[in-house]
Amino acid sequence: MATIERGALVESGTGKWCQFLPKLVGSVDAVAIITAMATAQLVRFGPDSHAQLPSDQFEPSYLTISMVLTIVWWISIGSSGSRNIRVLGTGIDEYKDVTKATFYFFGGIAIFSYAFQLSTARGYVGIALPIGIILLVVGRWTVSKWVRKNRRNGYFTRNVLILGSPSAVEHLHERLESSPEAGYHATAAALPGFSFNSPSGDELPLPVLTVSSHVRDIVAAIDGNGIDVVAISAGSNIKPRKIRELGWELQARSISMVMAPALTDIAGPRIHTQPVAGLPLIHVSTPKLVGFQAGIKRAFDIIGAALAMLLLSPVFLITALAIRAGSPGPVFYEQERVGTLGNVFQMFKFRSMIVNADKLIDELKDDSTGNGILFKMKDDPRVTRVGAFIRRYSIDELPQLWNVLKGDMSMVGPRPPLKSEVDQYEQYVERRLLVKPGITGLWQVSGRSDLTWDESVRLDLFYVENWSLIQDLTILIRTVKAVLGKSGAY
Repeated sequence: MATIERGALVESGTGKWCQFLPKLVGSVDAVAIITAMATAQLVRFGPDSHAQLPSDQFEPSYLTISMVLTIVWWISIGSSGSRNIRVLGTGIDEYKDVTKATFYFFGGIAIFSYAFQLSTARGYVGIALPIGIILLVVGRWTVSKWVRKNRRNGYFTRNVLILGSPSAVEHLHERLESSPEAGYHATAAALPGFSFNSPSGDELPLPVLTVSSHVRDIVAAIDGNGIDVVAISAGSNIKPRKIRELGWELQARSISMVMAPALTDIAGPRIHTQPVAGLPLIHVSTPKLVGFQAGIKRAFDIIGAALAMLLLSPVFLITALAIRAGSPGPVFYEQERVGTLGNVFQMFKFRSMIVNADKLIDELKDDSTGNGILFKMKDDPRVTRVGAFIRRYSIDELPQLWNVLKGDMSMVGPRPPLKSEVDQYEQYVERRLLVKPGITGLWQVSGRSDLTWDESVRLDLFYVENWSLIQDLTILIRTVKAVLGKSGAY
């Protein structure tokens, strides 16, 4: 395993940017709130700045009220923790915190008005609330996109020391490096109780600072090496008492400590922490898409598919005419796919290949650029001219909306597999079949045909294990971007 000299690491990734980003986000929030309150004031009361709140005790002007509410609203969002550097750039959690804080704030206004019998103009509040949420989320999204872009280029990141066994260090390093937009950059490792020399002879991808289990030695390795976060992974070989002592030492140095349990691909809503006798027990709830949740998803599918078919009917007509004019054969293509719990159904697509293309697949297998199980070719000779265009923009998938209405598929879900693919599944991969396959999914917005088999399986299983309606909406929005970007579509 590699070692480095003390002080050879880059300087701390934090510092000025840790102060800059919260201030930037605070400024963006302020602009959004001021705009929302000013709009509500102007639309409800016009240019008259003397409108007053009727009250038996005092009659403040709405201009004064707007100024006070702007300040309190801004403070409320800040107190929610949504401007913390651990949250910035993380995506949906950041937006949820901002939205929740806003609803709490306006709920407080309602309670205050009722308690003191104030006749607050409902139109005034009704305008400020939706405009404020929209502007806040858009502002946060803009900043988040900029932050994530910079983090992928190595900026706005925190240097992480991973502490644990060699295999745990390697695993956590791989996961952190696969998501640079999270802002964690693994720069070094500590292997308490192990050896500098790898038992397998393989080198770790990180320099090893120490193999000591003593807190003083670990802290000495951290000092002067620009470490911002210590991530304690599985197999650390450090007793709980020493972990507590290490936490005290890190706190004195303003260094964060993160516990990385051996849980992978488990989303936040399934994780619940319960303190018991001083131990933070982590409860992982069982994913269940039944009952009310299943009903919500089905209703969402029916409404979404029906509206999409209605709005896209001109696209259906133009595509059908182009296919008939481009090559002989039917407009639609039916293929047998495997759905929920292994049930087989006929999936519909716009025909993008020549007739009898399936019979030619054996001749082309050697030229496959797929991921081992899936057959894919970037320049498939069976694809027609019109087919190449509709594949590039995923128009060929639109008839699957009918499959959604029939109940064979969902708007969002794992990729619908062929029977030949399912026959090659390992047992754990069969969990993909616990939910309906989808027209789009995490695989669609994360690279499509450019993904490896393992990446495709991991994304599908993550979806199965962590389904939520919010996630479905997010995937649908990201699908539009993925389709327009055309990456991995062939």
